[in-house]
Amino acid sequence: MPTRFSRRHILWLAPLAVLTVAGAAFTLRMMEPPPENLDLSLSKATEHGLYVASLSADVSPIPVGTIQTWKVKVTTPDGKPADDVTITLDGGMPQHGHGLPTKPAVTTNLGNGEHLIEGVKFSMAGWWTLTLSIAGAEGPDSATFNLVL
Repeated sequence: MPTRFSRRHILWLAPLAVLTVAGAAFTLRMMEPPPENLDLSLSKATEHGLYVASLSADVSPIPVGTIQTWKVKVTTPDGKPADDVTITLDGGMPQHGHGLPTKPAVTTNLGNGEHLIEGVKFSMAGWWTLTLSIAGAEGPDSATFNLVL
């Protein structure tokens, strides 16, 4: 006797099939290597060209799983230090769809455009982005940096 699915079974199986396919696609995306043409520069002009930002980690190579301290130097395009700015940092893994496992913060203005960022942590190897949002006399702007750990 052939098996016959009722409408109730089909209504239950359809979303399950969609979730299975979506889950498989997400898993495959997470396993992809980062794009080959990533700009891995840790110094660049901000998106609208109002500032130049440079990031540096306290250790090299950048470790996974430990809390780190970073520095950011912010200047105007003509090289003058930008000390009177407010900086926030956010980041995540574009291929995984999650953010940083910590909430890094600028804790100290070191002068000469340099600022100390504490609380940076990367929970796994792979492609990460760090986005600096900068607000100052020149206006608000941002820069996104790529890291491959």
